[in-house]
Amino acid sequence: MKTLPLFLILAATLVTPKVHADMTAPSNTQSAQQSHPYVGMWVTEDRHVRHELLPNGRYDEARGTRESAYQGRYEVRGNHIDYWDDTGFTADGEFRDGVLYHGGMVFHRQE
Repeated sequence: MKTLPLFLILAATLVTPKVHADMTAPSNTQSAQQSHPYVGMWVTEDRHVRHELLPNGRYDEARGTRESAYQGRYEVRGNHIDYWDDTGFTADGEFRDGVLYHGGMVFHRQE
């Protein structure tokens, strides 16, 4: 078996893109995701749906007594949010006047 020269191995290591734990390439907005003003817990008025936007670009949604009912990644661009559920489901929403409108539901930031 022939081995590659060390400089080729090092060059390949330097140009290999980093990959997230969910095996998707990082987006250009990853660093912006960590500091956007919408990170935190969002809840419906009756608190039945609790939607946490995590600073690492992931979300965790609870429904009733079912914790972590839905999980996935999200990206915020301006006031628009896109979701990619770990099961392949996609959705979006919009922030207006401190309120998140998503999936026909209205969420307020949990204080």
